Amino acid sequence: MQNIIPTKLKTLAAALNKPLYVVGGACRDFLAGLSLGCGDLDICAPLSADEVCAAAKSVGLTVSAVYKNTGTVLMSADGKDYEFTSFRTDRYVRGTHSPVEVFFTDDIASDARRRDFKCNAVYYDIAGQKFVDPLGGIDDIMNRRVTTVVEAKKVFGEDGLRLMRLCRIAAQTGFTPTEECIDGARENCELIDDIAAERIWAELNAILHADLKYGVDGAQYKGLELLKQTGVLARILPELALGDNMYQRRDFHSHDVLEHTLKCVLYAPPEIRLAALLHDVGKPFCQINYGRFARHEEEGAVIAENICKRLRVPSKVTARVCELVRWHMYDLSGAASENKVRKFIVANLAVFDELLLLKQADFSACKDDLSVAPCVKKWKDIYEKMKSEGVPFTLKELKVRGDELIGAGICPDETAKTLKMLLGECAIGNVLNEKERLIKYALARRGQ
Repeated sequence: MQNIIPTKLKTLAAALNKPLYVVGGACRDFLAGLSLGCGDLDICAPLSADEVCAAAKSVGLTVSAVYKNTGTVLMSADGKDYEFTSFRTDRYVRGTHSPVEVFFTDDIASDARRRDFKCNAVYYDIAGQKFVDPLGGIDDIMNRRVTTVVEAKKVFGEDGLRLMRLCRIAAQTGFTPTEECIDGARENCELIDDIAAERIWAELNAILHADLKYGVDGAQYKGLELLKQTGVLARILPELALGDNMYQRRDFHSHDVLEHTLKCVLYAPPEIRLAALLHDVGKPFCQINYGRFARHEEEGAVIAENICKRLRVPSKVTARVCELVRWHMYDLSGAASENKVRKFIVANLAVFDELLLLKQADFSACKDDLSVAPCVKKWKDIYEKMKSEGVPFTLKELKVRGDELIGAGICPDETAKTLKMLLGECAIGNVLNEKERLIKYALARRGQ
């Protein structure tokens, strides 16, 4: 650990009259063998914010903010950020998320007990070059276990965001929460309702990509399963949770609607996991309201948009997800003609690659089948054939411009519609992508 502590922190530790500790995820990850380097670090000491601020400036760290009420100092050096907090204990009022009172202390065990999980309450004394473990967190780390620093009901009852943190940390690290930990989360799951949508989205997004943090296989699936198990999923995504125990045709599906969805996320590459999570969100709605799943993709696109707006998902991400949800069922049976698929590819080129990924993940999630989805193979073959024919996929590739059409006699108000029509006709081979042929074809189709 000493070998990866930045020099500036070692210098700061030497300048203080009490031990300076690294605490939290950096210690956990190092001891678990999950990380060999320190990025942004959380540090703490039985010292005031003013004392640490003065010492930090004296050794060349840049202090960007000081919050005396919580004993917090934000500082940086050599491109690394550090957040210092004084040893303290906190008092919460249920449902407030943030502490209503802060009490400073010199006792490291008291500071540890204000945290969330024992695996996050291990300290490293920088100057003393040793780990300090007031609550037995190292044993949890070595056994890849998650337990709370005090009674689980109390920990989760203080801060609803810890419900999401439990699922994210367990997923990213591959650690397993104890039954007491899960029970405590379940008994307090309603407190997630008090957390800002932006914070929920940030944690959910991290869970969807949990396997990327330390390379834990299937971490995203485990995180979502924990959200379900603790009751949090039903609070943040009730539309999705309705699919639990909602069974589908056994000849096509091995799982109920919700489990199929989670498996879809498991098999999906990172860039489409939100779409994978929401791709069948219309199924429970359709089943409950219409008694069947038909057209669930259309209802699902509307529901997905509402969910994304509720969670404050960025607008560009929302738009892409809704398009993927809307089209994920198109030509599922492979019955669409080649010409229809050709026109569809050109019209939806912006999401074509991601739609293929979603279709494959959806297929794999039906029966845990990792073979190539028939629809995906068909579409890829058609796409490659179109490329070999020199088919234009975008207006930029079309060999005629709008002003050239106007010059040939096309009404200016009809130019955009005509260009789009020509692109589609080129896709199915009705006209070659040559300027004179395109103009002649446009004039012949004028008014149709």
